[in-house]
Amino acid sequence: MADNDNRIYLFDSTLRDGAQTQGVDFTVADKTAIAHALDGVGIDYIEGGWPGANPTDDAFFRDAPKLSRSKFTAFGMTRRPGRSVENDPGVAALLDVEPVAVCMVGKTWDYHVDVALEIPREENVEMISDSISHVKAKVGEALFDAEHFFDGYKANPEYALSCLKAAYEAGARWIVLCDTNGGTLPHEVDDIVRRVREIVPGTHLGIHCHNDTENAVANSLAAVNAGARQIQGTLNGLGERCGNANLTAIIPNLMLKMGFETGFGDDELRDLTRVSRQLDERLNRVPSRNAAYVGESAFAHKGGLHVSAVEKNPATYEHIDPELVGNERHIVVSDQSGRSNILARFREIGMEIDTNHPKVPSLLELVKEREFEGYAYDGAEASFELLARRMLEGVPEYYNLQSFRVLDERRWNARGELVTVSEATVKVDVGDQRQMAVAEGNGPVNALDNALGKVLLETYPELSDMCLVDYKVRILTPGDGTGAITRVMIESADGEDRRWSCVGLSTNIIDASYNALQDAISYKLFRDGAKAA
Repeated sequence: MADNDNRIYLFDSTLRDGAQTQGVDFTVADKTAIAHALDGVGIDYIEGGWPGANPTDDAFFRDAPKLSRSKFTAFGMTRRPGRSVENDPGVAALLDVEPVAVCMVGKTWDYHVDVALEIPREENVEMISDSISHVKAKVGEALFDAEHFFDGYKANPEYALSCLKAAYEAGARWIVLCDTNGGTLPHEVDDIVRRVREIVPGTHLGIHCHNDTENAVANSLAAVNAGARQIQGTLNGLGERCGNANLTAIIPNLMLKMGFETGFGDDELRDLTRVSRQLDERLNRVPSRNAAYVGESAFAHKGGLHVSAVEKNPATYEHIDPELVGNERHIVVSDQSGRSNILARFREIGMEIDTNHPKVPSLLELVKEREFEGYAYDGAEASFELLARRMLEGVPEYYNLQSFRVLDERRWNARGELVTVSEATVKVDVGDQRQMAVAEGNGPVNALDNALGKVLLETYPELSDMCLVDYKVRILTPGDGTGAITRVMIESADGEDRRWSCVGLSTNIIDASYNALQDAISYKLFRDGAKAA
């Protein structure tokens, strides 16, 4: 690995530190798929996990993914106190999996040495040196994660630096300064990294930040600006507590704003949004709309004044071309919209409308009226498209609902458990045929969705791969108590990885849900080119 002052090495800890995110539980299949995705875009190091720490990591390392570009890295601790490195089971577990590189974490804060380890400070320094030297001899590349380094430096700089020096002199390729508690600020990181460089060259310095002050990305970039040449982080900022430094923000900042080289080329950078959303999909999480660079709202424009300017030149309200990171511009239609928003949105969805179309002003007024009532078209693009197409050019009526009924039954089952079962009955006209279906679900909306699918699927097989992936309810007039207006937002998806959102409104939550479901079904059929029966 040649030293290059303009090259930043990226170390991904999604599979280890990211696994500590509340609500995240990777399977072996998850870890394998994510590792291949990271390898495909050019991450330099992929930290697979901690061999010996849990069955999932053990199984993952036993059948380690074959990587073509990334260094598959195992994580573990320095040797235990009072034990030689040759006879330490934790170190042995790291070597047994035959990784390409090993990252070892060790104490650098004298407070932790005194209180957590309860050993002489000199012994901790020896543990670091012995462990790094041993791993380097056995594996070839050792990295040292200096745990709580910034807190340790602020408390006792001489001791914290002695730990780094021991690891570096023992042969560590990278000395990684960890802001483990996430409480350090950018100006502190800049100052301390510059001081560390007097002992360890910048080409051997890395940074590992947590986001407890919302500064993990800023701190990582500050470290780079001060001379560090490796950054550790996670996809989408996964991690314990408030998360780790978010690589999906760090990478474009490094390349597009600071002019650094990474393992990413232009093509890989254009894959960034896809990889980010792919991770959320695997975790069954809704992607953050306002995530920098990769969020759905990162290049969304809502205000009419903004849209008008963006239509003339996107640089007026965009700091980069969204295509550089694989994202896209999005024109939002809402009560804040002007004529520019409407026309731009038409172009976005492939509708060629004359700018002087007589119905455009009426559509704009209708949108504003419905938004005043409680509809939210900036988060329900599919409902807006249907509204616009129905007014301007027409949309097929795929079916006509005659009635629906939803029953909830709360009862004791044979096991003596209290359960609630929902049952929906729907009657619809499909062409000239009256059809009825009954279906159960784990709730009234799920039952209604199942019943609609059951009655329509024979006529419209296009619906077979459609599913509801997100459901949100908001009470718009809480002062009205149980008679309040309810807004339902649903997100649907299909087998082609398309997602679309729809909105429904009513004083009855089931009725509001049906209105949103009806739009979702109609949108799917329209987009698939289905013909009305």
